Amino acid sequence: MNTKNNKLLIFACRLPDHRMERKKLHLAEDIVYITLAAVLAGADTWETIAGFGKAKKDFFKEVLSLKNGIPSHDTFNRFFAGLAPGEFEKQFMLWVQELCEANQGVVSIDGKTIRGSRKSGNKSAIHMVSAFAESNNMVLGQVKTAEKSNEITAIPELLKLLDIEGCIVTIDAMGCQTKIAQAIIERKADYALAVKENQKELYDNILDTFRFVSKENVTSFEDTDAGHGRVETRKCTVTGDLSHITKPDHWEKLQTIVRIDSERYTKTTGATQNETRYYISSIAPDPKALEKVIRSHWGIENKLHWHLDVSFGEDGSRKRDRNAAENYSVILRMALNLVANEKSTKNSVKTKRMKAGWDNEYLKLLLDF
Repeated sequence: MNTKNNKLLIFACRLPDHRMERKKLHLAEDIVYITLAAVLAGADTWETIAGFGKAKKDFFKEVLSLKNGIPSHDTFNRFFAGLAPGEFEKQFMLWVQELCEANQGVVSIDGKTIRGSRKSGNKSAIHMVSAFAESNNMVLGQVKTAEKSNEITAIPELLKLLDIEGCIVTIDAMGCQTKIAQAIIERKADYALAVKENQKELYDNILDTFRFVSKENVTSFEDTDAGHGRVETRKCTVTGDLSHITKPDHWEKLQTIVRIDSERYTKTTGATQNETRYYISSIAPDPKALEKVIRSHWGIENKLHWHLDVSFGEDGSRKRDRNAAENYSVILRMALNLVANEKSTKNSVKTKRMKAGWDNEYLKLLLDF
């Protein structure tokens, strides 16, 4: 195993060690490395992580010092419970930057609640706001909020940490705020923000725009997808006419109003569903380009949130000791980045994780990415 240029070990060594000197029986990099390897191979509790470490002790000896053997499950728990999440997330973002080329295309931002993190007596579980780069197929970073309503303040904090120059940032209606649009432009990126009735005046202005705008100021593009037993047709209609928008200059560099009309036909039931959604964007009124941008936003649901719940069981995790849930969520996103970008096989995420548990060479391949 190439240890000198192993980005994971370099990442682990950069983490500040929060423990008292007399209690450091195991190196921080050993704990982080074993944890990620175990999670890649399917472990999901501190007990199974420690058990995987013991079962693969010879494997880990190839790269780690292990002066005092494999840490106990209590050691894993205490380490991640005490680790400062902000620093861990900062190093995670640096690690991602080193793994992939400069971000380009669509960067989607959305929140997800870790349901199992709710402690006894607390009303709210931890809510994480993540950024996902479609072109790199990578989670770029995340910040924690107390609850979903706090996404409005969390998103600008996340934007400050990301290298998104030249990208197009997509956010659902919660993030449709003038300050968020401004923050995106200040980062030299563009935006496509969903609009719902939480922005009542803007929403009504958009309805008026498409009701009264002249035909020569509107262009459309239609696309159809068929698969998984359904046929979906999407029509993207755009206009650069902002005359019906009250104070358009409040939205930094606003150029385009967007309407998406979608029709989904399910073959098995014969049912048809229709939906209309609205967006504002700082990019030029190109319906084909904007339809692709808006459709790309769902990558954060399909390629991130779905896998975190279904493939990694994040919602079922019961790690509640201090910072453990937040730090473990970083480990899961690191593991998903590694598995999703391993291209030697076209197997599912679940199958790749099983293979990592069986095959040491494949596990090395993942850890050396």
